[in-house]
Amino acid sequence: MALEIERKFLLRETGIVKGLTGQFIAQGYLSLDPDATVRVRIIDSAGFLTVKGRNQGAVRKEFEYPIPLADARELLSLCKEGRIEKRRYTIAWADHIWEVDVFDGDNKGLVMAEVELRSENEKLALPPWVGREVTEDPRFFNSSLATKPYSSWKAFAPSPQRPVG
Repeated sequence: MALEIERKFLLRETGIVKGLTGQFIAQGYLSLDPDATVRVRIIDSAGFLTVKGRNQGAVRKEFEYPIPLADARELLSLCKEGRIEKRRYTIAWADHIWEVDVFDGDNKGLVMAEVELRSENEKLALPPWVGREVTEDPRFFNSSLATKPYSSWKAFAPSPQRPVG
């Protein structure tokens, strides 16, 4: 069984990605059932189909398969809810690879960093550019952002790029 152990954070500063080359990601959801979310994703020119189980804190089941790009495009056209568009940058920090997502489209203005862990109890050194943790806040799940995009939030204080406390 494949497990994803991932933590998500808002950023204190967004300049960390300046000068880096990121990958363009477009994704949509064929199923938004929290027990079996089905995502189709295009990363640059590669297609993927992913099934994820319900979040249990930072842990959930994840199964991802490469699919032909033409199939991914066709499946994206079947997605009834909104799509996610973002550019992903990878940054090495303290023995981990951090993925920084700069959202576009209806989620423009939102920037998050996520990191995959080897175990749920692994100690994690946080980079100075990482702010508030949002791992367990469902508003920041990509599947939620597809249906309730960041641009539709009436108010979010503090802004994602300002640290809390």
